[in-house]
Amino acid sequence: MSADAGKSGGEKPTPPREITLTYEEDSEMWVARDEDTGVASQGDTREAALENLDEAVAGYHGAGRSPTEQELRELGIDPKENESGELPDVLQ
Repeated sequence: MSADAGKSGGEKPTPPREITLTYEEDSEMWVARDEDTGVASQGDTREAALENLDEAVAGYHGAGRSPTEQELRELGIDPKENESGELPDVLQ
């Protein structure tokens, strides 16, 4: 989570980020937004919103992995039919 930036343990500390954290009463969800990247995420709690934001920002910067064939099938995507590299409607 963002608050762990100064902890040791082999991980590189992350530079400070400006984050906006708001509570949306309509959806009863916390929304966290990284002001530098514009990436936003949400969660049932403040902590969950911040953890989800950390994961989303890492993905924005290229972290992550390609989905497995099983994960694509669970989304209703046939991996053999998605060879073009274009995003299917469900992911746009």
